[in-house]
Amino acid sequence: MYVVSFHVDPNSLEGDMPHVRRHATLVIIGLLLPALLSAQSFKTEKFNIGGDGGTDYLTVDPATGRVYISRATHVVVVDQATGKVVGDIPETPRVYGIALAPRSGHGFTTNAGDSTSSMFDLRSTSVIKKVHAGAAGLDGIMYDDATDKVLTIDHSRPTGTAVVINPVSGDVVARVELTGDSPEGGVSDGKGRIFINIEDKNAIDVVDTKTWKVVATWPIAPCDGPTGIAMDRSTNRIFSGCSKTSVVVDATSGKVVAQIPNGEGVDALGWDQSEKLMYIPAGRDGNVTVVHEDAPDKYSVVATVPTMVGAKTVSVDDTRHVAYVFTPEYGPPPADAPAPAPGRRGPRGPVIGAWFIRITH
Repeated sequence: MYVVSFHVDPNSLEGDMPHVRRHATLVIIGLLLPALLSAQSFKTEKFNIGGDGGTDYLTVDPATGRVYISRATHVVVVDQATGKVVGDIPETPRVYGIALAPRSGHGFTTNAGDSTSSMFDLRSTSVIKKVHAGAAGLDGIMYDDATDKVLTIDHSRPTGTAVVINPVSGDVVARVELTGDSPEGGVSDGKGRIFINIEDKNAIDVVDTKTWKVVATWPIAPCDGPTGIAMDRSTNRIFSGCSKTSVVVDATSGKVVAQIPNGEGVDALGWDQSEKLMYIPAGRDGNVTVVHEDAPDKYSVVATVPTMVGAKTVSVDDTRHVAYVFTPEYGPPPADAPAPAPGRRGPRGPVIGAWFIRITH
């Protein structure tokens, strides 16, 4: 239940009642917005797209409605409306992520198996070249619209790196030395700074795009293991996806200004700018927490949407206002499979389903 109260100065009523009524209406709508959102029905549609191989990130292209899904050795291209496979990008060993550079019409992958990035044509999905984009551990990837550059985010040793690629030529133009060995997602403020989650340090590295150097590192406790990241540029707030408790960070001061409860096994975070909705997928719990930004430092959980165990990453189409997750479904492991080592995942059985899931409201 929401109780709304406001004060009206009697001296202001004369000749100005329409203004007062408009103001009161706006106040009521603003206060009731979280309740209105929570009343919406978030629903899922599941499509079995087939094929073999594990997965990590997926990326939607709002311009075409294509969704690019990593599948271990290749990238599957799916039509978001029908769930049908419409393309395939081969030879991406241990592929993790996909970034799209719309100005050049090119896309890029992170291939941990051979430390390359596959540069491909967005229209035909044909591979143009392989870019040597790091020494080891290629994982996350992002596009910075302000500089028109693609960054592969690599779990290098002794410290992680971000390799900067010119998306027109595919040439490597810079290399950023990060402060931890497990960098994950990155996001740009569009004004010369890039923020990269450092999973092993529970921190965010701030990168200056003029020098391509880290200029600050912000601890973001109580976040544990930050992975996915997004940003509301209009409020200057960064969202870091973490298991159990995600956080909101002031992009000027680095201060944690809000905490958000969510499930476990988070490996990405999606953001719909116009609807002010955040999507936090929890692979262990098999759900997505949907959060509304009520104000720069105030957030409301409006839904917990069941998906499937294993669906740990997400991509949001903020044109169609749809979120997408994906996970393979595995059968039981062979009866003679060895027991897993302590703290390690046991062997998996064969893939018996490959579920592309749309979340709409």
